[in-house]
Amino acid sequence: LWATILFSGFALEVIIRLPKISVLTPLYNTEPDQLKEMIESVLAQSFSDFEFLLLNDSPDNTELESLVKGFSDPRIRFFSNEENLGISESRNKLLGLASGDYIAILDHDDICYPTRLEKEAAYLDSHPDVGVCSSWADEIPSGRMLRVPESNEDIKRGLLSDCAVIHSAAMIRKDVLLKNHIRWEAVYSPAEDYMLWVKLMEVTMFYNLQEPLLKYRNTPDNTTHKKSDLMEDRANVVRSYAIRTYPYFLLQHDRKRWVYLFGKIPFLKVKNYGSKSEYLLFGILKIWTIL
Repeated sequence: LWATILFSGFALEVIIRLPKISVLTPLYNTEPDQLKEMIESVLAQSFSDFEFLLLNDSPDNTELESLVKGFSDPRIRFFSNEENLGISESRNKLLGLASGDYIAILDHDDICYPTRLEKEAAYLDSHPDVGVCSSWADEIPSGRMLRVPESNEDIKRGLLSDCAVIHSAAMIRKDVLLKNHIRWEAVYSPAEDYMLWVKLMEVTMFYNLQEPLLKYRNTPDNTTHKKSDLMEDRANVVRSYAIRTYPYFLLQHDRKRWVYLFGKIPFLKVKNYGSKSEYLLFGILKIWTIL
């Protein structure tokens, strides 16, 4: 970014160097040990050209500010909401503050592997048509690996039934969001991440790196569990929107779900639930499950 400054008739050109990646993390009453571990995982990245924006959405919790400001790394920028805005509006506020070309999403209790930013940025650099790059994740504390489809077509098919992109592991081109006026929408919370991907289906391509680049914390305190009924309701609304909006992928999706005998007779149905797959004989009798 070039800037020109005038001093008494003399022009001075200044180069202002902006970071390539903005890591965005809203905080809400985050456990101090988990917050510390999350921050350390970002500062230990092999790719160093980033800014790290943290926004406290629990303004009465001053301990979080003290903990974050205890890190002296100049790439950290800390902000605090005057009142609780909620996760969607906090993410949108961070997006407006971001300077990087790429937006790396990271939840407040997850942990990045050291090469996460490097590998995702490298993929976006070499694939200009792809606007979203994510990866697999290792689940904490179970140790289970969360796998998601690789190709753009398989991801978009998968989004008709489930959130086929791990949100906290994802990197997005900022201009894809800004030019298409796509943001996180509170009305779909706590499935706002799912709707974000569905809205982006029309305007960009996706890719999931087939390796875990994140440790995803899945505990009883997660919103997914604490608001499970609301999560399922909002996710169903998003699925309905996706099916109405992208009927082509629905046809492909339905075909993909069946295994055909002799290429003609549908005899084995495959149901995918994130990283879990169920196999039903003739679509009725469940014969095995793969995690």
